[in-house]
Amino acid sequence: MTVEFPRFFRVKQRFDDTKIEDLDRATRQTIDVSLPMQLHRIQKGQSVAIAIGSRGISRLAILAKSVVESVKKCGGVPFIIPAMGSHGGASDEGQSAVLASYGVTPEAMHCEIRSSMSTEIVGTTSGGVAVHVDAHALNADHVIIVNRVKPHTRISGPYESGLVKMMLIGLGKHSGAAEYHRAMTRQTFEELVSEAAPMILSRVPILLGVAVVENAFDEIAHVEAIDADQILNREPELLELAKRKMPRLPFDSADLVIIDRIGKNISGSGLDTNVVGRKFNDKIAGTNEWPKVQQIYVRGLTPETKGNAAGIGIAEYCRSRVVSEMDGEVTRINCLTALHVTAAAIPVHWETDREVLRIACDQSGRSVAQEIRCLWIADTLHVGEVLCSEAYLDEAKTRRDLEIISEPAAVRWLADGNLEEAF
Repeated sequence: MTVEFPRFFRVKQRFDDTKIEDLDRATRQTIDVSLPMQLHRIQKGQSVAIAIGSRGISRLAILAKSVVESVKKCGGVPFIIPAMGSHGGASDEGQSAVLASYGVTPEAMHCEIRSSMSTEIVGTTSGGVAVHVDAHALNADHVIIVNRVKPHTRISGPYESGLVKMMLIGLGKHSGAAEYHRAMTRQTFEELVSEAAPMILSRVPILLGVAVVENAFDEIAHVEAIDADQILNREPELLELAKRKMPRLPFDSADLVIIDRIGKNISGSGLDTNVVGRKFNDKIAGTNEWPKVQQIYVRGLTPETKGNAAGIGIAEYCRSRVVSEMDGEVTRINCLTALHVTAAAIPVHWETDREVLRIACDQSGRSVAQEIRCLWIADTLHVGEVLCSEAYLDEAKTRRDLEIISEPAAVRWLADGNLEEAF
């Protein structure tokens, strides 16, 4: 190496770790106690479509099963529908497989899963946007939307990732997702919501939404049932709560961020752009956006993403195994539907960590290893512990929100030129 690789110390970030221990009980309680009148609308034998998305929500199977059981308690006949736009390769089987990867199966839920890409158009906005809705949802007696509220990786405004986005893009399936993403080249998501959401709420029998907010450790900290009429008012408040709880990198700038894995179960964009500071531009942080990260290196994909490497184009480098593990067609469909074609672009890549890091260190512009500001994380969902290069050590010692749990030490290299795993 022209510039040697720096030594690293490990820090533990002190985030609010409050979480719901008994998720089943909390979910049933918020539905049964908070919204008894809504449940009384379910008559015996009526069908209730429960919309579940593709995000890797903590304990999703428990959450989904709790909603199913609440419906059954009222005499309703629940069934689950995937509400995930074009994810799962934009196919019936692919979307069912995504749910199954989270433990949401007919056997585990004790109810049917109806997966179809078929939609019906329930209206058209003034801008000519056709509002698509999953046919199974439209034909059910009632619909319950279940999703996590959190900052979106590209959308900004009062509605980002949550119940409202699932109503539009999730239930819109591939046709609707493509339509909405095209529209968002001409108008904001908030403007689109202002017209499309009322159409959906008036034509689709949405009974309620079940929203969760996670803490910085990827655990559910809040669950809340919301009357359909209140979703548009309540979601912006939950989004602010989610922003306060979301994970962050421990420092505001980095020459290099090493990420062990990306995937759709980690973030809709594979890696959370809110965490790495690239929400508005794949390669550079905005003026008022933090952190400022010069280079990103991705080492692998999660098994759960099943080859969908959407977001890989946000990184400058990846290991060659990422390219070989990619499902190119699935990745392209996902990124093209989201009108984020650059997210599917393949970065510069080499076979081993050593080769990539030699180049990244040289590209940092630092003349000595001790000056290189490098952060190493497992993924953008799990930043409770971070490996930090020794250039951060003096600052870390002054921070009350950081606990140094190991002293600077050289990284360990395997015989094949790759790093010994750290997480």
